[in-house]
Amino acid sequence: MPDLAHERRLGGLVAGVDEVGRGPLAGPVVAAAVILPADLPDELARLIDDSKKLSAARRARALAALRESGAVMALGAASVREIFALNILHASMLAMRRAIARLPVAPSHVLVDGNRDPRCGLPCTTLVGGDALSLSIAAASILAKQTRDGLMQRLATRYPDYGWEKNAGYAAQIHREAIIARGATPHHRMGFGPLLGG
Repeated sequence: MPDLAHERRLGGLVAGVDEVGRGPLAGPVVAAAVILPADLPDELARLIDDSKKLSAARRARALAALRESGAVMALGAASVREIFALNILHASMLAMRRAIARLPVAPSHVLVDGNRDPRCGLPCTTLVGGDALSLSIAAASILAKQTRDGLMQRLATRYPDYGWEKNAGYAAQIHREAIIARGATPHHRMGFGPLLGG
């Protein structure tokens, strides 16, 4: 389970940063930055984990509890057009920088999931598998995933054939078959998987 060991070692205001959506065939990449309250309740700490390990219901409970706790949170995203122009790695870094810049309080340090510094102009520590190690990063992963999944569910009402309400734009069979049968939407990442060659 993630804990606050890295945050305590660094001291000051530490923001955990994570992104969601590098691998899908459609939709933006979304990043979140979270500064947890100094007096994080134990029951909330027990709710927080890597978003990939949590059910949608538990993610929703954790996010609601984070909002009630006074955690400082911000989001950033990079669009499909930016992903095409920059490539997915650089678009992910852009989304992270945007999330960090939108925090209403500037952190003294950022903890980033992965092995790349997004170059946000602040001291940075990268943690491979950080969403399983740091509560701040895990909280950011929950916020980013809940936000992106909600966006894809809303887009699914406009483009119902691709199954985005369940697959969030990833390459599920129903999604791949719909691309072949109906073609791409403006929200598809041209050049990804079944979209190679347009």
